[in-house]
Amino acid sequence: MGRARLAELHGVATSYEPAPGRTVQVPEDTVVAVLAALGVDASTPRSVNDALDRHERRQRDRLLPPCVVLRPGGTPRQALPDGLAEALPDGTELRVRTEDGAPRGWGPAAAERPLLPLGARPGAELPPGAELSLSTELSLGAELPPGTELPLGTHTLTAHAPDGRTATAALIVAPGRMPSPPARTHGFLVQLYSLLSARSWGMGDLGDLADLAAWSGRAFGTGFIQLNPLHSAVPGTPAAPTDPSPYRPSSRRFPDPVHLRVENVPEYAHLRGAARERADRLLEAAAALRTSVLRDGALIDRDAVWALKREALELVRAVPLSPGRRAAYRDFLAERGQALEDHALWCALAETYGPDWRGWPDGLADPRSARTARARGEHLDRADFHSWLAWLTDDQLAAAQRAALDAGMGIGLVHDLAVGVHPSGADAWALQDVFASGMSVGAPPDAFNSRGQDWGLPPWRPDALAATGYAPYRELLRGLLRHAGALRIDHVMGLFRLWWVPEGRPPTEGTYVRYDADAMLGVLALEAHRAGAAVIGEDLGTVEPGVREALAGRGVLGTSVLWFERDWNGDGPARPLAPEEWRADCLATATTHDLPSTAARLTGDHVALRHRLGLLARPLAAERAAEAAEVAEWTELLGRLGLLPEGPGDEEAAIRAVHRFLLRTPARMVGVWLPDAVGDRRPQNLPGTWDQYPNWRLPIADAAGRPMTLEDLASSPRLHALMTTLTEGS
Repeated sequence: MGRARLAELHGVATSYEPAPGRTVQVPEDTVVAVLAALGVDASTPRSVNDALDRHERRQRDRLLPPCVVLRPGGTPRQALPDGLAEALPDGTELRVRTEDGAPRGWGPAAAERPLLPLGARPGAELPPGAELSLSTELSLGAELPPGTELPLGTHTLTAHAPDGRTATAALIVAPGRMPSPPARTHGFLVQLYSLLSARSWGMGDLGDLADLAAWSGRAFGTGFIQLNPLHSAVPGTPAAPTDPSPYRPSSRRFPDPVHLRVENVPEYAHLRGAARERADRLLEAAAALRTSVLRDGALIDRDAVWALKREALELVRAVPLSPGRRAAYRDFLAERGQALEDHALWCALAETYGPDWRGWPDGLADPRSARTARARGEHLDRADFHSWLAWLTDDQLAAAQRAALDAGMGIGLVHDLAVGVHPSGADAWALQDVFASGMSVGAPPDAFNSRGQDWGLPPWRPDALAATGYAPYRELLRGLLRHAGALRIDHVMGLFRLWWVPEGRPPTEGTYVRYDADAMLGVLALEAHRAGAAVIGEDLGTVEPGVREALAGRGVLGTSVLWFERDWNGDGPARPLAPEEWRADCLATATTHDLPSTAARLTGDHVALRHRLGLLARPLAAERAAEAAEVAEWTELLGRLGLLPEGPGDEEAAIRAVHRFLLRTPARMVGVWLPDAVGDRRPQNLPGTWDQYPNWRLPIADAAGRPMTLEDLASSPRLHALMTTLTEGS
């Protein structure tokens, strides 16, 4: 019982329910390992008792929790956990240092006397970081007078008790809801690497993205383009190519410079002499690489693309920046600060010692060691090169978002936040204190995967996040939202709990660890508010009861995929959900990057593919029959609603009907998977495969499997017919 109580106090589950009415007990060894990753020794009965005693003393003696999240207008009583406000000693003074020195008080005292910066004279101008005071002898729950609420932001709350004790906590004042999309709209969903153009260097880039935005916004009135994560990848080696998955990045804090359009870097135009000649030869090599993908059936080779771009960028870097560009670069360095310094240094050290910091020489595995401090000086030039690349990439992302907004898009770019980071990468190195060592995020066994899943991504430590005032999380969100109109969060349920798998154990022997969802959502709301960006949560699959409702209550849009939307509450088999019964606060789509394309589902091609790869859980005939029955149900509904006037059997017409159906729903956003617009049958990712299928390496192709460029897409009658359906129906 003691260990179970200790686990509960630290948010570690000792059992879980994979289905209603069925409870699975978590192995004791798993609970011990997870608690150890949280810094709690539960290995013996004595250590459990000691840990319980320490926890009780901390709770009894503390004045403040490590972090407090509050909504605007909240009182001190609402800010502090249950019982803590009342437990503060009489005469305790609370002081708030605002992040920007805004002259506002907190609490009813402001109605009787202005709250001043400590030591300031009445009427004096408030300096940045002003401190405001409040006596807890006043009513902690009293309604705040107008004008005395704390501003939105991340402040510092300090408690001074009469006995001399002090405590400090981060005080985050966040909006109650995320910003809403400006209007009902439709847009494209695209994996950027797959979108090649006549100017690409073998994979889609930020120049292609800007062009797609400018064209689609003007031609079809699209309001957004949702992207795959553009996070920085762990670089490949001759023995181990770069992992092409955008969901296992080195860093989520910085985009990968492989997405740069080299010719769009202003200094490129000033190459002269031998540098220009070499750059021209690299352009020719890039054209050959592009041709191999578009005409010869080669897969997208990220490492080959980067080898060419890196050499070209080394040439460009030798061109001096103009005064204005130099000033802009310095501003970027100052703005991104320590995070960029760490990221750039990791990249420089990875060039010398390899891309896994866990195998680096003694001292370098610690980003704050004396040895690493010396390395910062020794690798100054290479670190500056990687900082410069981050700046260039940021600049081109900004240009792509400007192109989207200039084309009339109400949202523009929708960036994607992966669940976690690669354990050997830059973020795992720089932020070791907030990641759980020896743990990996995954999923428990379910009806679709009896063995569970291990994604190989170290999870955040919820206690460490709170101790930092959620600074790493805030910084991550702020970076992603710099040039975005919306943010998609993969596996948004992870804001509430994550399945932790101890290293060396199968996913079946993991357990859930709970996060402070109010704090995670509050920080998200604050950063989204600052950026004016909507938030979309990927909430597909098994979702804990109450989570979708909590997300909707905070203004997070859900994700609704047509084939999964059924009425599960009626009697008998679940029927396809009528359009008027769909939720309004969602992004509605026909498919995603992890699912079959609409053409493949309608034709059954995805079943044949999974059969060839040995992925079916039942005989081929049974699988085909089940899939055909499901498609028939939806086709019958489309026909009954008058959305399929051409009748069954016409694949193109059926895809248009599916999107007419999506427009009939009240969904705030309707997404078109770009490959669907040209009949591509191949999935970009086939879960459950590794080298059996070319995941994340396929260009967009037509119904016959012929790769298509952005120019081909722009002139495609099939695409125009589908998008006309959306523009006329919206």
